[in-house]
Amino acid sequence: MRRSANLQRLLILGLSGPIIALNIWVLSQIFRYFEHLFAVLTIAAILAFLLNYAVRIFERFRLSRAQAVIVVLLLTLTFLAVVGVTLVPILVDQSVQLLKNIPDWLQESNQNLDYLDTWAKNRRLPLDLKGFSHRVSVRVENQVQALAGQAFGVALGTVSGLVDVVFVVVLAFYMLLYGDRLWFGLINLLPSQIGLPLSESLRLNFQNYFLTQLILGLFMVATLTPIFLVLKIPYALLFALLIGVAELIPFIGATLGIGLVTILVMLQDFWLAIRVLSAAIFMQQIKDNFLAPKLMGDFTGLNPIWIFIALLMGGQIAGLLGVILSVPLAGTIKDTIDTIRRLRQPPVVTTEAYREPQDT
Repeated sequence: MRRSANLQRLLILGLSGPIIALNIWVLSQIFRYFEHLFAVLTIAAILAFLLNYAVRIFERFRLSRAQAVIVVLLLTLTFLAVVGVTLVPILVDQSVQLLKNIPDWLQESNQNLDYLDTWAKNRRLPLDLKGFSHRVSVRVENQVQALAGQAFGVALGTVSGLVDVVFVVVLAFYMLLYGDRLWFGLINLLPSQIGLPLSESLRLNFQNYFLTQLILGLFMVATLTPIFLVLKIPYALLFALLIGVAELIPFIGATLGIGLVTILVMLQDFWLAIRVLSAAIFMQQIKDNFLAPKLMGDFTGLNPIWIFIALLMGGQIAGLLGVILSVPLAGTIKDTIDTIRRLRQPPVVTTEAYREPQDT
């Protein structure tokens, strides 16, 4: 009996891996087929999730749900319009200028590497900095030319982008009004011991994650922009925004953004890049050691190894969107499994020895 039980357990464990891999592959194929639809729905759901907090604030002023939703959406559209008129043209202009100047910066960096390459050859060091730099420069120039060639296509795609924005806003409006009914209808399809823990865990994980990452990203943009302006760094707003947006990628996003900005500035001025790196790391340490622990805490409870596995799997399945959603989804799965395990455990009853009252 014991041998058959062990054999059955090994068989289950051996088949579970291929079945899980097959399910992941099927999900990735479904996502790639409906990628645009999933992206629009996900962005609309995240927007509705974030705006729901503002809706609740207006509901405290004795406004109905529909009135509060309309007020919040009008304020959101006004904010987006102001940003579109003021900041977007500056960012577009800086992006165009950056793409134009990168080839010139690469040539200047090649000239600076000539001295190091000569110094290495005189000392018979096995370094080929000039050849390596030339290969990198050729590859970067090809990418820049490809991006420049796609500018016309991007201009044509602006119309479809505006249509997507309209769809996102309309979907967010209806999700704010009727999203609770839809969500609880889907949750009720699951068994209560699974649906309720899943709903609560999903709400808490996404709430902690997206609000925290948004605040941390805004902190990096708000602090680095004036610092970069004081240091007279070119494209200060664009570089600060790049680091802030990279903050949406959990745990490694800010480091990737700072590294990319440092490399771009280093192509122009090495010592200026050192100042950029120092200022960005200083603000990152303030964020990580003082601001992030108070906002985020240990909201996932995941081992760092599982976090990186979730990031890799999310990127493989759904690209950047999968990377952004992977950590809160992994935290939701873990919390749901832990809750189900606690519910299945028999209650522990502690009894104390009964003592007869003593006669006094």
